[in-house]
Amino acid sequence: MNASHPRLTSLAHGGGCGCKLAPSVLQKLLTDLPGPAAVFPKLLVGSDNADDAAVWALDDETCVIATTDFFMPMVDDPRDFGRIAATNAISDIYAMGGAPIFALAILGMPIDKLAPDTVREILAGGASICAEAGIPIAGGHSIDCPEPVYGLAVIGTGKKKNIRRNADAKPGDTLILTKPIGVGIYSAAFKKSALDAAGYDELIASTTQLNRVGATLGTDDAVHAITDVTGFGLLGHGLEMARASKLRIVLNADNVPLLRQAQALAAQGFITGASNRNWDSYGAAVQLPADAPASLRALLTDPQTSGGLLVACAPDDAGRLLAQINQAGFAAARVIGHAEAGDAAIVVR
Repeated sequence: MNASHPRLTSLAHGGGCGCKLAPSVLQKLLTDLPGPAAVFPKLLVGSDNADDAAVWALDDETCVIATTDFFMPMVDDPRDFGRIAATNAISDIYAMGGAPIFALAILGMPIDKLAPDTVREILAGGASICAEAGIPIAGGHSIDCPEPVYGLAVIGTGKKKNIRRNADAKPGDTLILTKPIGVGIYSAAFKKSALDAAGYDELIASTTQLNRVGATLGTDDAVHAITDVTGFGLLGHGLEMARASKLRIVLNADNVPLLRQAQALAAQGFITGASNRNWDSYGAAVQLPADAPASLRALLTDPQTSGGLLVACAPDDAGRLLAQINQAGFAAARVIGHAEAGDAAIVVR
Protein backbone atom coordinates (compact mmCIF):
# COMPACT_ATOMS: atom_id res chain seq x y z
CA MET A 1 0.00 0.00 0.00
CA ASN A 2 1.28 3.48 -0.84
CA ALA A 3 0.65 6.67 1.10
CA SER A 4 -2.61 7.37 -0.70
CA HIS A 5 -3.85 3.79 -0.21
CA PRO A 6 -2.79 2.68 3.28
CA ARG A 7 -3.98 -0.61 4.77
CA LEU A 8 -7.39 0.05 6.30
CA THR A 9 -6.45 -1.94 9.40
CA SER A 10 -3.38 0.27 9.92
CA LEU A 11 -5.68 3.26 10.44
CA ALA A 12 -7.64 1.69 13.31
CA HIS A 13 -6.68 0.70 16.83
CA GLY A 14 -9.11 -2.23 16.70
CA GLY A 15 -11.35 -3.97 14.23
CA GLY A 16 -14.77 -5.54 13.82
CA CYS A 17 -16.77 -6.39 16.92
CA GLY A 18 -13.49 -6.58 18.83
CA CYS A 19 -13.90 -2.79 19.09
CA LYS A 20 -16.84 -3.20 21.46
CA LEU A 21 -16.51 -1.94 25.00
CA ALA A 22 -15.81 -4.73 27.47
CA PRO A 23 -18.98 -6.21 29.00
CA SER A 24 -18.00 -4.96 32.47
CA VAL A 25 -17.48 -1.39 31.20
CA LEU A 26 -20.79 -1.40 29.36
CA GLN A 27 -22.59 -2.67 32.44
CA LYS A 28 -21.18 0.19 34.53
CA LEU A 29 -22.24 2.75 31.93
CA LEU A 30 -25.81 1.45 31.89
CA THR A 31 -26.20 0.97 35.64
CA ASP A 32 -28.86 3.17 37.24
CA LEU A 33 -30.20 4.42 33.92
CA PRO A 34 -34.01 4.33 33.96
CA GLY A 35 -35.63 1.26 32.44
CA PRO A 36 -37.52 2.61 29.40
CA ALA A 37 -39.99 -0.28 29.32
CA ALA A 38 -41.53 0.91 32.59
CA VAL A 39 -42.35 4.29 31.00
CA PHE A 40 -43.19 3.10 27.48
CA PRO A 41 -45.36 -0.04 27.61
CA LYS A 42 -45.18 -0.49 23.82
CA LEU A 43 -41.42 -1.01 24.11
CA LEU A 44 -41.41 -4.80 24.20
CA VAL A 45 -37.61 -5.17 24.14
CA GLY A 46 -35.26 -2.44 25.34
CA SER A 47 -31.85 -2.40 26.96
CA ASP A 48 -32.86 -4.37 30.06
CA ASN A 49 -31.51 -7.79 29.03
CA ALA A 50 -28.75 -6.82 26.56
CA ASP A 51 -30.83 -8.14 23.68
CA ASP A 52 -29.92 -7.69 20.03
CA ALA A 53 -32.40 -4.99 18.98
CA ALA A 54 -35.18 -2.79 20.31
CA VAL A 55 -38.77 -3.88 19.61
CA TRP A 56 -41.77 -1.54 19.60
CA ALA A 57 -45.36 -2.77 19.29
CA LEU A 58 -47.29 -0.87 16.62
CA ASP A 59 -50.48 -2.77 17.45
CA ASP A 60 -51.50 -6.15 18.84
CA GLU A 61 -49.85 -8.02 15.97
CA THR A 62 -47.06 -5.98 14.34
CA CYS A 63 -43.75 -4.73 15.77
CA VAL A 64 -41.00 -2.44 14.58
CA ILE A 65 -37.47 -3.76 15.25
CA ALA A 66 -34.55 -1.31 15.32
CA THR A 67 -30.80 -1.66 15.77
CA THR A 68 -27.51 0.04 14.99
CA ASP A 69 -24.06 -1.44 14.62
CA PHE A 70 -20.77 -0.02 13.33
CA PHE A 71 -17.07 -0.61 13.79
CA MET A 72 -13.56 -0.16 12.43
CA PRO A 73 -12.07 -2.41 9.72
CA MET A 74 -10.84 -5.90 10.44
CA VAL A 75 -9.73 -6.42 6.81
CA ASP A 76 -7.99 -4.20 4.28
CA ASP A 77 -10.20 -4.71 1.24
CA PRO A 78 -12.70 -1.82 1.44
CA ARG A 79 -15.53 -3.68 -0.26
CA ASP A 80 -15.10 -6.65 2.08
CA PHE A 81 -15.11 -4.27 5.05
CA GLY A 82 -18.40 -2.79 3.90
CA ARG A 83 -19.92 -6.20 3.31
CA ILE A 84 -18.94 -7.51 6.74
CA ALA A 85 -20.19 -4.42 8.56
CA ALA A 86 -23.55 -4.50 6.78
CA THR A 87 -24.06 -8.23 7.35
CA ASN A 88 -23.25 -7.79 11.02
CA ALA A 89 -25.73 -4.93 11.48
CA ILE A 90 -28.60 -6.66 9.70
CA SER A 91 -28.05 -9.78 11.83
CA ASP A 92 -29.59 -8.09 14.88
CA ILE A 93 -32.97 -7.95 13.12
CA TYR A 94 -32.84 -11.62 12.16
CA ALA A 95 -31.77 -12.52 15.72
CA MET A 96 -35.06 -11.09 17.00
CA GLY A 97 -37.05 -13.27 14.59
CA GLY A 98 -37.79 -10.33 12.31
CA ALA A 99 -37.08 -9.23 8.75
CA PRO A 100 -35.24 -6.02 7.75
CA ILE A 101 -37.03 -3.41 5.61
CA PHE A 102 -34.43 -0.62 5.18
CA ALA A 103 -31.13 0.68 6.50
CA LEU A 104 -29.33 3.98 7.12
CA ALA A 105 -25.57 4.23 6.64
CA ILE A 106 -23.22 5.37 9.41
CA LEU A 107 -19.89 6.59 8.03
CA GLY A 108 -16.84 8.14 9.65
CA MET A 109 -13.70 8.42 7.53
CA PRO A 110 -10.25 10.06 7.81
CA ILE A 111 -10.69 11.97 4.57
CA ASP A 112 -7.09 13.19 4.61
CA LYS A 113 -5.81 9.60 4.57
CA LEU A 114 -8.20 7.67 2.32
CA ALA A 115 -8.89 8.22 -1.35
CA PRO A 116 -12.55 8.84 -2.27
CA ASP A 117 -12.56 5.67 -4.36
CA THR A 118 -11.71 3.63 -1.24
CA VAL A 119 -14.58 5.12 0.72
CA ARG A 120 -16.88 4.55 -2.25
CA GLU A 121 -15.89 0.86 -2.26
CA ILE A 122 -16.80 0.55 1.43
CA LEU A 123 -20.24 2.00 0.72
CA ALA A 124 -20.64 -0.23 -2.33
CA GLY A 125 -19.85 -3.30 -0.25
CA GLY A 126 -22.49 -2.40 2.30
CA ALA A 127 -25.02 -1.68 -0.42
CA SER A 128 -24.38 -5.06 -2.06
CA ILE A 129 -25.24 -6.91 1.15
CA CYS A 130 -28.37 -4.81 1.65
CA ALA A 131 -29.40 -5.68 -1.91
CA GLU A 132 -28.86 -9.36 -1.08
CA ALA A 133 -31.10 -8.91 1.97
CA GLY A 134 -33.69 -7.21 -0.25
CA ILE A 135 -33.53 -3.80 1.43
CA PRO A 136 -32.40 -0.30 0.42
CA ILE A 137 -29.94 2.00 2.14
CA ALA A 138 -32.38 4.89 2.40
CA GLY A 139 -30.01 7.55 3.79
CA GLY A 140 -27.47 8.00 6.52
CA HIS A 141 -24.92 10.33 8.06
CA SER A 142 -21.18 10.88 7.54
CA ILE A 143 -18.42 12.67 9.44
CA ASP A 144 -14.69 13.29 9.14
CA CYS A 145 -13.21 10.88 11.69
CA PRO A 146 -9.63 10.01 12.79
CA GLU A 147 -10.28 6.29 12.20
CA PRO A 148 -12.42 4.60 9.53
CA VAL A 149 -15.84 3.61 10.85
CA TYR A 150 -18.74 2.10 8.94
CA GLY A 151 -22.01 0.43 9.81
CA LEU A 152 -25.77 0.63 9.56
CA ALA A 153 -28.86 1.50 11.49
CA VAL A 154 -31.40 -1.11 10.41
CA ILE A 155 -35.17 -1.09 10.74
CA GLY A 156 -37.19 -4.27 10.53
CA THR A 157 -40.64 -5.60 11.24
CA GLY A 158 -42.06 -8.75 12.73
CA LYS A 159 -45.16 -10.25 14.18
CA LYS A 160 -45.39 -9.93 17.95
CA LYS A 161 -45.80 -13.70 18.31
CA ASN A 162 -42.59 -14.29 16.31
CA ILE A 163 -40.28 -12.04 18.34
CA ARG A 164 -37.55 -14.14 19.93
CA ARG A 165 -35.75 -12.57 22.88
CA ASN A 166 -32.65 -13.83 24.64
CA ALA A 167 -34.73 -14.02 27.84
CA ASP A 168 -37.07 -16.89 26.98
CA ALA A 169 -34.85 -19.97 27.02
CA LYS A 170 -36.31 -22.77 29.16
CA PRO A 171 -34.66 -25.43 31.36
CA GLY A 172 -34.08 -28.49 29.20
CA ASP A 173 -33.73 -26.52 25.96
CA THR A 174 -31.19 -27.68 23.42
CA LEU A 175 -28.71 -25.05 22.19
CA ILE A 176 -27.73 -24.79 18.53
CA LEU A 177 -24.97 -22.53 17.12
CA THR A 178 -25.35 -21.73 13.43
CA LYS A 179 -21.84 -20.52 12.47
CA PRO A 180 -18.31 -21.58 13.47
CA ILE A 181 -16.32 -19.37 15.83
CA GLY A 182 -12.79 -18.04 15.46
CA VAL A 183 -13.35 -14.79 13.56
CA GLY A 184 -11.35 -12.70 16.03
CA ILE A 185 -8.47 -15.16 15.92
CA TYR A 186 -8.46 -15.06 12.11
CA SER A 187 -8.52 -11.26 12.25
CA ALA A 188 -5.54 -11.21 14.63
CA ALA A 189 -3.62 -13.52 12.30
CA PHE A 190 -4.57 -11.43 9.27
CA LYS A 191 -3.16 -8.26 10.83
CA LYS A 192 0.17 -10.04 11.29
CA SER A 193 0.11 -11.49 7.74
CA ALA A 194 -0.25 -15.02 9.17
CA LEU A 195 -3.59 -15.91 7.58
CA ASP A 196 -3.33 -17.69 4.25
CA ALA A 197 -5.61 -17.13 1.25
CA ALA A 198 -7.83 -20.09 2.11
CA GLY A 199 -8.27 -18.76 5.64
CA TYR A 200 -9.15 -15.29 4.35
CA ASP A 201 -11.74 -16.73 1.96
CA GLU A 202 -13.25 -18.73 4.83
CA LEU A 203 -13.33 -15.61 7.01
CA ILE A 204 -15.14 -13.56 4.36
CA ALA A 205 -17.59 -16.36 3.56
CA SER A 206 -18.60 -16.65 7.22
CA THR A 207 -18.80 -12.95 8.05
CA THR A 208 -20.81 -12.04 4.93
CA GLN A 209 -23.38 -14.83 5.28
CA LEU A 210 -26.70 -13.26 6.23
CA ASN A 211 -28.41 -14.77 9.28
CA ARG A 212 -31.78 -14.65 7.50
CA VAL A 213 -32.64 -18.11 8.87
CA GLY A 214 -33.50 -16.26 12.11
CA ALA A 215 -36.66 -14.87 10.50
CA THR A 216 -37.78 -18.42 9.70
CA LEU A 217 -36.87 -19.72 13.16
CA GLY A 218 -39.00 -16.99 14.70
CA THR A 219 -42.10 -18.56 13.18
CA ASP A 220 -41.44 -21.92 14.86
CA ASP A 221 -43.03 -22.46 18.28
CA ALA A 222 -40.27 -24.92 19.20
CA VAL A 223 -37.74 -22.06 19.10
CA HIS A 224 -37.82 -20.25 22.44
CA ALA A 225 -34.88 -17.82 22.37
CA ILE A 226 -32.33 -16.51 19.88
CA THR A 227 -29.32 -14.21 20.15
CA ASP A 228 -26.42 -13.56 17.79
CA VAL A 229 -22.86 -14.20 18.90
CA THR A 230 -20.68 -11.14 18.32
CA GLY A 231 -18.08 -9.13 20.23
CA PHE A 232 -18.47 -10.70 23.68
CA GLY A 233 -17.76 -14.17 22.30
CA LEU A 234 -19.77 -17.37 22.69
CA LEU A 235 -19.38 -17.32 26.47
CA GLY A 236 -20.39 -13.67 26.79
CA HIS A 237 -23.53 -13.86 24.70
CA GLY A 238 -24.39 -17.26 26.16
CA LEU A 239 -24.11 -15.74 29.62
CA GLU A 240 -26.43 -12.90 28.58
CA MET A 241 -29.00 -15.53 27.61
CA ALA A 242 -28.44 -17.40 30.89
CA ARG A 243 -28.89 -14.26 32.98
CA ALA A 244 -31.89 -12.97 31.04
CA SER A 245 -33.58 -16.40 31.16
CA LYS A 246 -32.50 -17.09 34.77
CA LEU A 247 -30.93 -20.48 34.12
CA ARG A 248 -27.60 -22.24 33.66
CA ILE A 249 -26.10 -23.06 30.27
CA VAL A 250 -23.97 -26.16 29.77
CA LEU A 251 -21.70 -26.25 26.71
CA ASN A 252 -19.95 -29.27 25.22
CA ALA A 253 -16.61 -27.82 24.06
CA ASP A 254 -16.01 -30.65 21.59
CA ASN A 255 -19.24 -29.83 19.75
CA VAL A 256 -18.60 -26.11 19.23
CA PRO A 257 -17.97 -25.55 15.50
CA LEU A 258 -14.71 -23.79 14.65
CA LEU A 259 -13.26 -22.13 11.59
CA ARG A 260 -10.81 -24.63 10.16
CA GLN A 261 -7.57 -22.95 11.33
CA ALA A 262 -8.92 -21.36 14.52
CA GLN A 263 -7.62 -23.90 17.00
CA ALA A 264 -4.12 -23.99 15.53
CA LEU A 265 -3.89 -20.20 15.29
CA ALA A 266 -5.14 -19.76 18.87
CA ALA A 267 -2.49 -22.21 20.10
CA GLN A 268 0.11 -20.07 18.28
CA GLY A 269 -1.01 -16.99 20.22
CA PHE A 270 -3.14 -15.14 17.65
CA ILE A 271 -5.58 -13.82 20.24
CA THR A 272 -7.23 -10.41 20.36
CA GLY A 273 -7.07 -8.04 23.31
CA ALA A 274 -10.87 -8.15 23.37
CA SER A 275 -10.72 -11.85 24.21
CA ASN A 276 -8.85 -11.12 27.43
CA ARG A 277 -11.14 -8.18 28.26
CA ASN A 278 -14.11 -10.45 27.78
CA TRP A 279 -12.75 -13.04 30.21
CA ASP A 280 -11.90 -10.40 32.80
CA SER A 281 -15.49 -9.15 32.57
CA TYR A 282 -17.39 -12.42 33.00
CA GLY A 283 -14.94 -15.23 33.75
CA ALA A 284 -16.14 -15.53 37.35
CA ALA A 285 -19.48 -16.83 36.04
CA VAL A 286 -17.88 -19.47 33.80
CA GLN A 287 -16.64 -22.91 34.82
CA LEU A 288 -14.08 -24.39 32.44
CA PRO A 289 -12.71 -27.95 32.67
CA ALA A 290 -9.79 -28.16 35.11
CA ASP A 291 -7.46 -29.40 32.36
CA ALA A 292 -8.67 -26.97 29.69
CA PRO A 293 -5.85 -25.57 27.51
CA ALA A 294 -5.47 -21.80 27.28
CA SER A 295 -6.54 -22.02 23.65
CA LEU A 296 -10.02 -23.22 24.69
CA ARG A 297 -10.64 -20.10 26.74
CA ALA A 298 -9.35 -17.99 23.85
CA LEU A 299 -11.77 -19.65 21.44
CA LEU A 300 -14.82 -19.35 23.67
CA THR A 301 -14.14 -15.69 24.50
CA ASP A 302 -13.08 -14.83 20.94
CA PRO A 303 -14.96 -11.75 19.69
CA GLN A 304 -17.04 -12.70 16.69
CA THR A 305 -17.83 -10.21 13.97
CA SER A 306 -21.03 -11.09 12.10
CA GLY A 307 -21.17 -14.36 14.01
CA GLY A 308 -23.86 -17.00 14.08
CA LEU A 309 -27.12 -17.35 15.97
CA LEU A 310 -27.35 -19.10 19.33
CA VAL A 311 -30.73 -20.82 19.34
CA ALA A 312 -32.52 -22.32 22.36
CA CYS A 313 -35.20 -24.80 21.34
CA ALA A 314 -37.35 -27.66 22.59
CA PRO A 315 -35.12 -30.78 22.77
CA ASP A 316 -37.55 -33.00 20.87
CA ASP A 317 -37.41 -30.62 17.91
CA ALA A 318 -33.65 -30.00 17.91
CA GLY A 319 -32.86 -32.55 15.18
CA ARG A 320 -35.52 -31.15 12.87
CA LEU A 321 -34.42 -27.56 13.45
CA LEU A 322 -30.73 -28.38 12.99
CA ALA A 323 -31.50 -30.05 9.66
CA GLN A 324 -33.52 -26.99 8.62
CA ILE A 325 -30.64 -24.66 9.56
CA ASN A 326 -28.13 -26.84 7.68
CA GLN A 327 -30.37 -26.85 4.60
CA ALA A 328 -30.57 -23.03 4.78
CA GLY A 329 -26.84 -22.94 4.07
CA PHE A 330 -25.32 -23.16 7.55
CA ALA A 331 -23.38 -26.38 7.06
CA ALA A 332 -21.29 -25.91 10.23
CA ALA A 333 -24.29 -25.54 12.56
CA ARG A 334 -24.17 -27.89 15.55
CA VAL A 335 -25.93 -28.74 18.78
CA ILE A 336 -23.48 -27.37 21.35
CA GLY A 337 -25.19 -27.83 24.71
CA HIS A 338 -28.33 -27.33 26.74
CA ALA A 339 -29.98 -25.14 29.33
CA GLU A 340 -30.89 -26.32 32.82
CA ALA A 341 -32.27 -24.97 36.07
CA GLY A 342 -29.71 -23.25 38.26
CA ASP A 343 -27.95 -20.00 38.97
CA ALA A 344 -27.13 -17.94 35.88
CA ALA A 345 -23.75 -19.24 34.76
CA ILE A 346 -22.02 -21.26 32.05
CA VAL A 347 -20.46 -24.67 32.60
CA VAL A 348 -18.14 -25.96 29.87
CA ARG A 349 -17.57 -29.70 29.65
